Parts: sequence; C-alpha cells; structure tokens
Amino acid sequence: MGRVMLCCNRPGTLSTAAAALALTGALVAGSPVADAAPAPTPGARPDLRLAAPAGQVVRSASVRLGADRLQPTVSGARTDRLSTTTYSMVGFTWRGPNPDVTLRTRTDGTWTPWRSVPPLTDGRAADGRSASSLLWVDRSQGIQVRTSRRTPEALHLVLINPGVLPSDSAASDTADATIPRTATVGSAPQPELHTRKEWGADPSLRNGSPVYTHRLKQIHVHHTATGNDYSRADVPGILRGIYRYHTQTLGWFDIGYNFLVDRFGRAWVGRSGGVNRLVRGAHTLGFNEHSVGIAVIGNLQSRAPWPEAVTAIVKLAAWKLDAHGRDAEGTVRVTSTGSDKYPDGTTVRLPVIDGHRDTNDTECPGRAYGKLPEIRNRAQWRIDHW
Repeated sequence: MGRVMLCCNRPGTLSTAAAALALTGALVAGSPVADAAPAPTPGARPDLRLAAPAGQVVRSASVRLGADRLQPTVSGARTDRLSTTTYSMVGFTWRGPNPDVTLRTRTDGTWTPWRSVPPLTDGRAADGRSASSLLWVDRSQGIQVRTSRRTPEALHLVLINPGVLPSDSAASDTADATIPRTATVGSAPQPELHTRKEWGADPSLRNGSPVYTHRLKQIHVHHTATGNDYSRADVPGILRGIYRYHTQTLGWFDIGYNFLVDRFGRAWVGRSGGVNRLVRGAHTLGFNEHSVGIAVIGNLQSRAPWPEAVTAIVKLAAWKLDAHGRDAEGTVRVTSTGSDKYPDGTTVRLPVIDGHRDTNDTECPGRAYGKLPEIRNRAQWRIDHW
C-alpha cells in the first residue's frame, strides 16, 4: 500500500474519513505507516514557532500532541516531521502511563537517528503531571515524535532555545570563577563556584522563596541526562534551559539541583538561597530534606563520567559535609517523605554520599554510580587533611 497521511486542510490529500479507512486497512494488513512528508520547503512558515516574553532571552514553545498531530501506527503513534524555529532543548509532560517517547531532530539540515527520552525521576510537576528529562539536541530546526501509546494522555512537547547572552562567551575561557575559594581553619575549603549571574538566571522566573533545612545528612549525586557534546560556552545556556523547564514547565520554585558540574570540571551554583546555607532542593523525590543535590551536566548512561567532573563532585561534597560534621564514607538513617522506591514514612539506612538510584527507581546517575566509592574515599581524604 502507498503512503497514507492523516492531514486535514491540505490540498491533494485524502479526507479525514478516507484516510482513516485506508489507515485501518494498512494496520489490519500489518503494514507500518510510512514516514511522514519530508522536511518542508525552505522559506515556508515553520509548524512550531518559539517565542519569549518581552525582556527575556529564553524562547520556548509548548504544544499538545493530540489526535490532530499524532497518527496511529502498528506500535503506537507518531507525528509528521514538524519544522520549527531554532531550539536546542526538548522535553515532554503527560498524565497517566508513561508514553515511552522517542524522537528525532533535524540538526544541521539532517534528520538524526531516533533516540529515547528518559522520564524525569527527580519529581513531578507541581500540578501532578509526569515529565521527561530535558534533552540537549544542539541547534535544531525540526522534530518528529513517536510514542508507544496511540492516545497518550495530555502529552505536551516542550521546545526551548536558551538564547545567547554576552556573558556566555566568558564561559569559553578557563578563568577562575567569580566566587573564589574560601576556607575555615580546620575545614575542607569551598571550591571555586560559577554564579547564577554568570549563567543568566532570571529572578522573575522563580516561584516563591527558598526553604532552608537545619541539618545536612546526605549528598545525592545525579546526572541531568541532557547530552554530552556541549562546549564550554554552551553551559550557561544549558543551565538557563533547565531553569526554565523546572520553573515554567514543572512549576517548581527554582532549578532543582543545588549545584551542577560540567564535563570541564567547573562547579555551578544551581538553586538560589545562598551557597553556604542548607537550601532544600527538588532533585531526589522523597529525600530532598536534609540533603544537597549535585548533578553532572550530561548523560552518563553510555559513558563514564569525566575525571574533571568527578573531582568537582569530590570538592563540593567534602566542603559541604565537613562544614556539617559528616563522614563522607559513612551511612545515615533517613526517612522518606514518599518516593517510588520508599513510601512516605519509611526509614532506611543509606550512604552519606549516594546515587539517585539508591532512593528512586531510576538509572540515574548512570555510570557515575560506579564512581561513588572513589568519590567517598577522596572526599573523606580532603576532610581528614584540612
């Protein structure tokens, strides 16, 4: 059977009813639906356009993928190849069962292979929706989406272009961060930190005020699952994209992680509230209380963490733990406030420095999990030798 497209208002295509009948015949015969139309003619108006509020650099678009955009297939549903204005980050939200989203993008004029989109296990949106991790796809101008469900519930596609700020170019050099090292006699020193101002955190995007905790029990190690092929100058934009996704799409107060480290070994301030204070984050569902979340910017499912990133985690963990009298190689009893692994009220004993998978049903932090013994040992060495 030839190509069948469900397309309502385009000259020369089948009517909706006729297309549906033809599609049904194809499914019964067991023939998959062919790929949708190729990329649109250059100069045509994009299917999806990103926009930014006045005075903001980050552009975005949120589009519901309903029956008008998703075509049924043998194994689920998929969209046409949609043209877009430029974006570099993509995520999804939905209700109900996980739709198992995969996507491909039109990057540098070529359609990429299909790639899966992992669910976000840091927590749900403020209104209860589930969400995916936010993927870094470099500069792209098109997207096609597949799902394992023909009618996913309230599935939304989110595209983000973090834009460019004049300060981004400063991230290309190796100059010291603007928060210099500090040290208290007898304590592991604060490492160099790159500030929220450096990555361009817009304070108008925050929802509420920081919440502080009175003790530190754990360091939770994560990866952002965004992607690995970023440059030094890309990092501020990646952080702006995560910030926009967490605050505007998910409705969180601020970026979820307290600190982030890039593949070049630089440490960045994430959540606001003061680097020397214990700010409750939104990074480890059920275990945010009395903890600090440190995320490696990248996807560590298929590769080991960069040595520079491991060293940055070690320095951050030693600084925070020593300031609050914690043993980096120890364990601690903690009580869950409700995660997919430990119900609300469950008390468990966990490592002081653990990986996200210790508290939630997730593969995070990927292959960084195997580096945790080294991170604990090196952090404790720093604590003991200062």
